[in-house]
Amino acid sequence: MSGKEEDITLKLTSNEREVLSRMDGKELLSSLVSSTGLKQVEVMRAIQWLGNKGLVESKKVENERYVLGKNGKKALKKGLPEKRLLGKLGRKVSIKDIQSNPSNFDIDKDELNFAIGALRRKQAIEMDSEGINVTSKGKELLEKGFDEEDALNQIHKGKKPDKKILNGLMRRKDFVELEKEKDREVWLTALGKKVKGRLSKIKTLERLTPELIKKGGWRGKKFRHYDIRAVVPKINAGRKHFVTETIEYVRKIWIELGFKEMSGNIVQNAFWDMDALFVPQDHPAREMQDTFYVEGKRDVPSRLFKEVSNVHKNGGKTGSKGWGMALDKDISEGLLLRTHSTVLSAITLSQLSEKDIPGKYFTVSKVFRNETLDWKHLFEFYQVEGIVVAEEANFSYLKGFLSQFYEKMGYDKIRIKPAYFPYTEPSVEVLVYSKEKKDWIELGGAGIFRPEVTVPLLGREVPVLAWGLGLGRIMIPYFGFEDLRDLYRNDIEVLRRIKKFMRV
Repeated sequence: MSGKEEDITLKLTSNEREVLSRMDGKELLSSLVSSTGLKQVEVMRAIQWLGNKGLVESKKVENERYVLGKNGKKALKKGLPEKRLLGKLGRKVSIKDIQSNPSNFDIDKDELNFAIGALRRKQAIEMDSEGINVTSKGKELLEKGFDEEDALNQIHKGKKPDKKILNGLMRRKDFVELEKEKDREVWLTALGKKVKGRLSKIKTLERLTPELIKKGGWRGKKFRHYDIRAVVPKINAGRKHFVTETIEYVRKIWIELGFKEMSGNIVQNAFWDMDALFVPQDHPAREMQDTFYVEGKRDVPSRLFKEVSNVHKNGGKTGSKGWGMALDKDISEGLLLRTHSTVLSAITLSQLSEKDIPGKYFTVSKVFRNETLDWKHLFEFYQVEGIVVAEEANFSYLKGFLSQFYEKMGYDKIRIKPAYFPYTEPSVEVLVYSKEKKDWIELGGAGIFRPEVTVPLLGREVPVLAWGLGLGRIMIPYFGFEDLRDLYRNDIEVLRRIKKFMRV
């Protein structure tokens, strides 16, 4: 025996040995389960491991088998309806007597007509105006037995009876059914035949027990080798959704950079979502095509409403000219699903005191836009929001924070280009270089809040750096998706095999 064959033999598990020893030519998985006494999953696993070692080959096959239906099982146990009826017809009996009391003739009412028809076809009975009479053929049939009962016994034992009788039984309701079952055909390779021939010569022990150690039974014995290259069944352990894992990864980055997390309601009023951010009340973004409005109203802080309204009308104390239009309180109190996470930044700024400055805050929050759903637009998605409130904050600080964040997210190249947002000046769009796509992709907006935002909320002008970044656009190249909708398809196989979001 070659060293390779001996090495393989020493690695065989007890189940592999059992299956291999039972194989002779082509075998079915189902027959191996029967001959080995192992469970189907144990035999299947042994075949897989033997295949990995090059000892067997296998393929899927589909087998047909006949099984007894409800009425077939009843006939096997109690006898065919026609046989039971024939056994009770010792004398001439009127059909009315049978129909009115079928139980006296050991037959159910719904079996009667078929049983009479079957006996007539076999010439076992004769019928006239006086009733039913058993013929000589009928008496002979009772002694000899019915071929159909023999066929039912054969089917019960997994055998196939005479085709003509089988076809007749299949025409009867719920007697015999054809089932198709999937199986696997397995056969030995040339190497498998050699290893099988030497199984009896190379015995192995599966484990070292206290008894073997005490009595020295381990001496001179060979123990089964561990096969570290064996392909084992994949275990799908419970895990968080990969989007949730990514959110937690992002949260960890900002917390490590010293930021505090902001939180707030999904439903906000228009004052916090737009008015406080210096978005004019006639801005197109407020229209129904961009915003999900909700029935109801929510009060706004009276002092803040007055100051923000003055800023919109004439700039207030900011030196701005404003939009030339005071706020309509009815519009400001209207409810909506927040259109951006910057609403949390506005609320946070309004709650800060002098002792909270300087401060750094972030959130990863779901926002809602009334968008047409397609490969690059969702109507609900996550934004990564951040603000830095500090007297010394400037544009260089903003670029530094964004560069640090994206570097930790795996992007070492960042570009910033001018843009426009109503509540920041300067305003920029942030682009990063995607190694997966080999191209620059735009991931969000950033800037420094205008005095029209900060003065009413903070009570004085303090530089506030701000950014709102799309999380979905960061994720899809990492996970190899082309469509934002793939993030939420919840395909169980994708969820099981998808990698964890982790940049090193």
